[in-house]
Amino acid sequence: MSDLRRIVLCADDYGMSPGVNAAIRDLVARGRLNAASAMVVAPSLTVSEATALASLKRDRPSLQIGLHFTLTAPFRPSSEAYTPLQDSAFLSLPTTLGSALVGRLHRDRIAHELRAQIAAFSTLFGFLPDYVDGHQHVQVFPQVRDAVLSVMRETLPDAWIRQCGRVSPLAARIGDRKGMLLDVMSKGARKRALEAGIAFNPGFAGSYDFNSDPDFAVLFPKFLNALPDRGVIMCHPGFVDDELKALDPLTELREREYAYFAADAFPDILQTHRVTLS
Repeated sequence: MSDLRRIVLCADDYGMSPGVNAAIRDLVARGRLNAASAMVVAPSLTVSEATALASLKRDRPSLQIGLHFTLTAPFRPSSEAYTPLQDSAFLSLPTTLGSALVGRLHRDRIAHELRAQIAAFSTLFGFLPDYVDGHQHVQVFPQVRDAVLSVMRETLPDAWIRQCGRVSPLAARIGDRKGMLLDVMSKGARKRALEAGIAFNPGFAGSYDFNSDPDFAVLFPKFLNALPDRGVIMCHPGFVDDELKALDPLTELREREYAYFAADAFPDILQTHRVTLS
């Protein structure tokens, strides 16, 4: 077993809808996931849904449950003083990213919002998050990453932050504009995490063009290639329901991902690539 790479297969968006929650819990129970990221500002992260996921962690000590820090629409903040907002909700992803890149966000307000989301997570689950990542990768945005690392150093010193820099060869990354931007922003996030003494994953995979018609069975083995020990692969399994359709354009692809991970062949795929969820 010593030659197996240990990876974190992390399902994002727990709390977004009942269908997403059910799919993630089912995969955790099957041993097909070992991390889940919870959105405390999402409508379906209720006490009962949090309790259901937390109960799985009691039986699976290796399961990590993290905070999926959220700063983009259509979701609303946990703190009363957070700005800027539009119609009482966070700004859109393009506006938030653009503001971060030119330094127009407010670090103190981001920090206050993160503290509020951590407090909400603790109340719902009964423990602090094992790690922090971000919905739509906000945790690596300029300005946001500094606020996140500062709060983590104060309140979550034993947690780790997800960085989104890939380790695949450059030739395999060219053409993926979203991934290249994440690589650049994650370089800065890693540097600041080292300075803050906050741990982070050494590699990342799972990003792909959700607007195309991808074959996930072809994509996933590529995610495993070159991923180092303790690297993270993000995923978005879920069952489509009306609440999900109202909140997020990523729908049918979630069911494809769920089906792939739930299939009997999935453990063999991990074994073929000398990978374990540990």
